[in-house]
Amino acid sequence: MSYSKDRYFSEIRNSLKKELNLNNEFMIPCLSKIVLNCTSSDAARDGKVAQAIVDELAVIAGQKPVVTKAKKSIASFKLREGANLGAKVTLRRDRMYEFLDRLIYVALPKVRDFKGLSTKGFDGRGNFSMGIKEQIVFPEINYDKIDKVRGFDITVCTTARDDKSALALLRAFRFPFVG
Repeated sequence: MSYSKDRYFSEIRNSLKKELNLNNEFMIPCLSKIVLNCTSSDAARDGKVAQAIVDELAVIAGQKPVVTKAKKSIASFKLREGANLGAKVTLRRDRMYEFLDRLIYVALPKVRDFKGLSTKGFDGRGNFSMGIKEQIVFPEINYDKIDKVRGFDITVCTTARDDKSALALLRAFRFPFVG
């Protein structure tokens, strides 16, 4: 069992119940999924770039990503309908908590000039999105085998109904927010 999952069920649930003044166990917010998404404009022109994105996300997430395709053609971007744009992967249950541990305790401290996460990444419904500029902050990525440094988006979906509850949940998981 991962450290974050163990902490959630032993400590965080009880503290959130008191902090948010909840009287029902089912109203306590929890994590539902984490989505990793990486797209590149070069992937539509070169199949090797799309395959590199898929391989890197597979190593980071620990499961096979889904290739994302263009929904419609845009001539000014030289994009055709059905062209590969990147990849995404959805993590749930144990893999989600294991990725969360690696993100908080290994990857974010390795980010250069990292001052903390902004609270502006919340969407109003309790979900938090952030971007990572370099995939090499994860120790699973071999620096010698990458062709280009790419970033990707991370979306943490919660069962919280508002941003205040989601912020309390993510702070309890020790997300390094500023302020």
